Amino acid sequence: MENIKRTEIATLGEFGLIKHLTRDIRHKNPSTHKGIGDDAAVLQYDHKQVLVTTDLLLEGIHFDLTYVPLKHLGYKSAVVNFSDIYAMNGQPKQLTLSLGISKRFSVEDLEEFYAGLQLACDVYGVDLVGGDTSASLTGLAISITCIGEGDTGKIVYRDGAKENDLICVSGDFGAAYMGLQLLEREKKVFTGDKDFQPAFEGREYLLERQLKPEARKDIIAELARHNILPTAMMDVSDGLSSELLHICDQSHTGCRIYEDRIPVDYQTAAMAEEFNMNLITAALNGGEDYELLFTVPLAAHDEVITIPGVRVIGHITSPALGACMITRDGAEIALKAQGWNSLSEENDHPQ
Repeated sequence: MENIKRTEIATLGEFGLIKHLTRDIRHKNPSTHKGIGDDAAVLQYDHKQVLVTTDLLLEGIHFDLTYVPLKHLGYKSAVVNFSDIYAMNGQPKQLTLSLGISKRFSVEDLEEFYAGLQLACDVYGVDLVGGDTSASLTGLAISITCIGEGDTGKIVYRDGAKENDLICVSGDFGAAYMGLQLLEREKKVFTGDKDFQPAFEGREYLLERQLKPEARKDIIAELARHNILPTAMMDVSDGLSSELLHICDQSHTGCRIYEDRIPVDYQTAAMAEEFNMNLITAALNGGEDYELLFTVPLAAHDEVITIPGVRVIGHITSPALGACMITRDGAEIALKAQGWNSLSEENDHPQ
């Protein structure tokens, strides 16, 4: 550790640090008229609707640097914002980044964070166009605003679900939550011994889902290719159950989903058994899946089931029927919003 290069941030100053970290950034989108280097970015849009989303991530609340590499954190910080834009059926184009930095971080640490952030921007075709930095007394604070665009008439909101619409999801659920449980377990075992080796074998998928999630750009492209415009859509960040209740509440509907249709990966199931956790509870409420939850008209059934990675898990009902899950033995269980809440008094670990 003594031989690792460490440059104190104070040697560069705020503007020198920004110039250093952004010196190699190149723009990819014609709508980016002016990026970093002035009082504000300038964006130029024609015949498009502009989408804006923002996320705040705080050390000790949303992430734990004991087991989260800074490069992974940079990547994830960007991707979770991209996911919000895709959930509106849009395309992310630009982002701004603001950081609160404590003195324990070096320039090299921030280079790692920026490397992950820029990798995400390159993968998803997004331009970093500005931001801010400040000193922090409480660790690392990350605020990202993402700007996207969508075609007029094709933006998808949460409030458009109709009775008899199909409820669809991409990917699988509960893996990110199980990855978090695994990391937390190994953190407790860790005693500071430099020879400590965490027991991650055979659980790589769970770790990837927690540390390096991906936004479902591919699903948005497939929906467009199949000429399917969802009636309502969200990304699953706080838990499948919570997000489905948001759609039902804002669309003034009820729903029925089926336990045996909720997709779960084998590693998730094995980890739930190892932790003696209820698998379906983890899948419904774990959060941080960043998959898409969307509804489509019943007439789109034959098309939507041909999209790789998409499953129909239920249907929209009248509001009088409420929001329920049908268990494997045919019982009805009311859905509850039990996803992770950073403001809850019961929250005592980062997610």
